[in-house]
Amino acid sequence: MNNQTVLVLDFGGQYKELIARRIREMHVLSIIKSGDMPVDEIKKMNPIGIVLTGGPNSVYGENAPTCDKALFELGIPILGICYGMQLMAYKLGGEVVSCNVSEYGKIDTEITGDCVLFDGMDKKQVALMSHTDYVKTVPTGFKAVAKTKDCPTAAMANDAKKLYAVQFHPEVQHTENGKEMLRNFVFGVCGATGDYTMEGYIEEQIKLVRETVGDETVILGLSGGVDSSVVAALLSKAIGSQLVCIFVDHGLMRKNEGDDVEAAFKPFDLRFIRVNAKDRFLEKLKGVTDPETKRKIIGAEFIKVFEDESKKFGNVKFLAQGTIYPDVIESGAKNSANIKSHHNVGGLPKNMSFTTLVEPLRGLFKDEVRQIGKKLGLPDKLVYRQPFPGPGLAVRIIGEITEEKLNILKEADAIFTYEMEKANVGASQYFAVLTNMRSVGVMGDFRTYDYILALRAVNTSDFMTAEYCKVPHEVLERASSRISNEVDGVSRIVYDISGKPPATIEWE
Repeated sequence: MNNQTVLVLDFGGQYKELIARRIREMHVLSIIKSGDMPVDEIKKMNPIGIVLTGGPNSVYGENAPTCDKALFELGIPILGICYGMQLMAYKLGGEVVSCNVSEYGKIDTEITGDCVLFDGMDKKQVALMSHTDYVKTVPTGFKAVAKTKDCPTAAMANDAKKLYAVQFHPEVQHTENGKEMLRNFVFGVCGATGDYTMEGYIEEQIKLVRETVGDETVILGLSGGVDSSVVAALLSKAIGSQLVCIFVDHGLMRKNEGDDVEAAFKPFDLRFIRVNAKDRFLEKLKGVTDPETKRKIIGAEFIKVFEDESKKFGNVKFLAQGTIYPDVIESGAKNSANIKSHHNVGGLPKNMSFTTLVEPLRGLFKDEVRQIGKKLGLPDKLVYRQPFPGPGLAVRIIGEITEEKLNILKEADAIFTYEMEKANVGASQYFAVLTNMRSVGVMGDFRTYDYILALRAVNTSDFMTAEYCKVPHEVLERASSRISNEVDGVSRIVYDISGKPPATIEWE
């Protein structure tokens, strides 16, 4: 896309995606690249600004991520954040040393000098800190413009060269006025005009898809998730009935979800094929208890079913996928841990006839994907569908998967969802988990020994961290009572109050 761009150079920081998303929220395109990106390539990109992310290393340590000193001579405005600040100071002749007192969490911060980053702000701020090193001496031409009780250089600036840095994290919610600081950099220093919009993205992708595909057929594996659904809607607008959507219903979706997906695409100009393959998947999963093995079996079987159906359309070369930007980032992060590899990143499926990928959402974050879905007319039920693991309920059933367990979980999950929505509980994600434990209970005059069911609800802004949702007790009580009375096979209901970390959001 021919938009003004802010380049985010990654040095292993856990918040790199959040930085990029904050910038895009301002209608300015941001792109994440590895911190050691060659200067010549950066020149070709011609960004209006550069942000250096945080990271877990010490800049003076062996094998610490680094950058070319020439980066700071390009004349492009640069903002260093946390490790990015220390790297800027270190490369330009400043002194970076270990802290006498490390700072973590929300710290009182004082603005001590004039700086465009802090225009219009009070001298006293609260900022999120997370560092064990600090800039002891700023480089020549810089001035310290903020401090804390234990960090004399919480921010520094070189107005002449448009180089700025902060020791704290302006991208997170815990930093007061953090978004305004980023806005001051992007608009006040970099001169952004805000030319990046979802309407423009849709137009650009429709044009690109039409040029790439021509009059040929495109096949999409439609999962019913937000990403593949938005791809289907976008490609329908671009190429109409040239698009074939193969919806493999593995029977592991939530109650009535398969029917909802089919109904949602009836108004669209495309060919929709639903493959009811529940029996086939359950047979493959018999006796399997390990969650990773479940995932592999389901992934492999999904490809087989999809391949069987796609062959019916001859030698089609175009395969569409719902790859989004975080998939690409997480699968190929150079300076940080590879959090997880994504099945739709890394090229075309082996041993299949497809030769060309069509990935119109590859450059978008999830919130942007939802915006596009709304603009293309998808129902809210699909656009705002809660995050759902690819293997579906298979990883929300602990132990072996049986049709009986699947039915228990579907019914219980539907009741919990209904009660949460009816009470308008503001949780980011909520669901039920069927454990593999049984507990003694009593129904009427009879002793029972049935499954323990867990309920889970969390609040999060980015799904990297999460807090358990303090669901009102009357909502939990109502859900528990209904599940106990309406769902056979459950004798006890518990509520998960674990945060992330130490737990993950999903149980498996």
